[in-house]
Amino acid sequence: MLKGLGGLGGLGDMAKMMKAAQEMQAKMAQLQDEMHNILVTGESGAGLVKATATAKGELKALDIDPSIFVASEKEVVEDLILAAIKDAQGKASDRAQAEMGKIAESMGLPADMKLPF
Repeated sequence: MLKGLGGLGGLGDMAKMMKAAQEMQAKMAQLQDEMHNILVTGESGAGLVKATATAKGELKALDIDPSIFVASEKEVVEDLILAAIKDAQGKASDRAQAEMGKIAESMGLPADMKLPF
């Protein structure tokens, strides 16, 4: 009669998978919180314009060298500001992926696996 219960070993594997999923969910939630505190800095114009953002991509600060404020160069200044912001956003995205890769690796998953964020 107990032969039919031989498949219960699969339930143990399922329990392990559920526990691993719960651990990953907890780590992902913690990382979501930490991403607001991780700062990256993007630059343009050889450092004349710097944009600082969180790893979530939220712009936190701009640092603009006053030497670029020349009325006739307004469009250049605007382009440098946009370039610095885009650089910071790109770095934020890269940092977020790197942090998620660390979690994936700690769970035995491929580091380049795209985790939901």
